[in-house]
Amino acid sequence: MAMAESREAAEATLVPILALAGALVVFGGFVALRGVDPLALYELMYRGAFGSWFSWQNTLVRAAPLLLTALCTALPAQLGMVVIGGEGAFVIGGLAAAAVALPLRGVPALELQLVMAAAGIVAGGLWIGAVGALRHYRGVNETIASLLMVYIAIAILNHMVEGPLKDPASLNKPSTPPIGAANMIGNMPGTEIHWGLVFGIVACCLAYVLMQHTVFGFSARVIGGNVRAARIVGLPIGRIVLATCFLAGAAPGLAGMIEVAAVQGQANANINAGYGLTGILVSFLARHNPLVIIPVAVLLGGISASGGLLQRRLGLPDATSLVLQGFIFVALLASEALYGRMPLLPRLQRT
Repeated sequence: MAMAESREAAEATLVPILALAGALVVFGGFVALRGVDPLALYELMYRGAFGSWFSWQNTLVRAAPLLLTALCTALPAQLGMVVIGGEGAFVIGGLAAAAVALPLRGVPALELQLVMAAAGIVAGGLWIGAVGALRHYRGVNETIASLLMVYIAIAILNHMVEGPLKDPASLNKPSTPPIGAANMIGNMPGTEIHWGLVFGIVACCLAYVLMQHTVFGFSARVIGGNVRAARIVGLPIGRIVLATCFLAGAAPGLAGMIEVAAVQGQANANINAGYGLTGILVSFLARHNPLVIIPVAVLLGGISASGGLLQRRLGLPDATSLVLQGFIFVALLASEALYGRMPLLPRLQRT
């Protein structure tokens, strides 16, 4: 048993690393076809992501929402569910936070921020909770349902900011009225990094404790391992599915609120920035481990932060980083075939 667990732990570490390395090699060949030196490209990516304190700050700002959106996929994965609707919960959470802020702009800033956070959490939780309900009570595939609900969320956002909640002063870019500079979430002292990074790290740590060190988490993992066994022992499967999906949606819902209250200052099309989609990649690369999500989110945040430098120095499109993320995701999916088939691991364990 101990050897099997050791092998699984080794594979959970080595396989994603091999997938990432393979994606970098293939992507290097891809850019080489455009006449770009892959080594020069990766050097610039490192400099743009981690080469200076300014780069680190930019990376951590981009990593902050990824910490929360990745949980939208990681938590239901404990139940054996593949939920990819983090972008929808992110958008709905941001819209709900902006909507409740409008009639309350005269209250103290901290109270308003707490109300906005509650609105984002509840809206995002109910959004993904509906996916769990469809899966449990109607047998609807959660992957398809959560993906389709992303498009519904974006449509609702566009309708609200261009209609009922539109600020008459926002002509070129329809938006809700601003929440006010006094109500914005500030940055951590001495940095340009907003407090959303701290919220994300705390959420990942709490999610790890919940899933690995509580009865609730053990029950969720039992359901994910064998739902028939879970029924036999009398686990309340429906309640656990709904609660897990609610928490999974609450995380990106909070991230959407932070995007409004710490970055945009209002809800508009800019909050549909793809953080929820990148969060899927973060979760898969971290093998749905909430603690591993933290360094992986920083890595993916750095890749995203380096896009502008690649555009200025090498003449590559700013979306080059998205292409690399696509290569990484394909490599991760292909690497699933390696689990249980790595010949070196048994020899490593016997030494």
